[in-house]
Amino acid sequence: MKGLFNASVAAWRRFVGFGFRLLYNELAWTYDLVSWVVSRGQWREWQKSALPYLPQQGRVLEVGTGPGHLQAELAATGHQPVGLDLSRSMLRLARRRMGRGGFPAWLCRGHVGALPFARGAFEAIVATFPTNYIYDPASLMEFVRVLEPGGQLAVVEMASISGRDPLSHSLEWLYRITGQRGPAPDLVDLLTKAGMSARREAVRIDGSSVSLVLAERAEQGPSGSDSPTSGQLG
Repeated sequence: MKGLFNASVAAWRRFVGFGFRLLYNELAWTYDLVSWVVSRGQWREWQKSALPYLPQQGRVLEVGTGPGHLQAELAATGHQPVGLDLSRSMLRLARRRMGRGGFPAWLCRGHVGALPFARGAFEAIVATFPTNYIYDPASLMEFVRVLEPGGQLAVVEMASISGRDPLSHSLEWLYRITGQRGPAPDLVDLLTKAGMSARREAVRIDGSSVSLVLAERAEQGPSGSDSPTSGQLG
């Protein structure tokens, strides 16, 4: 019986993983609608909760840029955003969004564990609702490498809906069964071990709570090249 249960759980996880893969790739065009539905229309506000914790200007790397909403927000507020994503479909959507806004699109396809950027290339890094790469020490060491001394990291780790209405309960149930709730590694501890000072911050937004992890690279070491990347963007 236990073996059957474990097999069922494994099959469900594979099914959920397949669904997320489709959402980020072949069905990327549905991402905005899906994210709006599962957040009661608050997804964009959840994302933007990271903005007050970033420098007011400078080069900002967004990891997992998705369809480019935050890239456009950063460009509109005078930053020099660079977006990285593994999905070609998401990068196409982001490039179109930046073009419609009249902003240059500095976008790159790559892996977080091997960022194609020079040491100290960015004043800040932002990631919203990242997948499990955020708990990989190799990814965090790459963040430290590409941040300049004193550089900021802002991670929107998760958001929860606190309403008592049936829709809110249904959405929280959906998050649970798709593996987006439950125990996770302590990101503050992992960032501290990577050499950053880190803390948690909670932001309330219209019946929901957003959990952020904020960190700062130590003020030491070389800032590296002034070039935004050691590879090619576009």
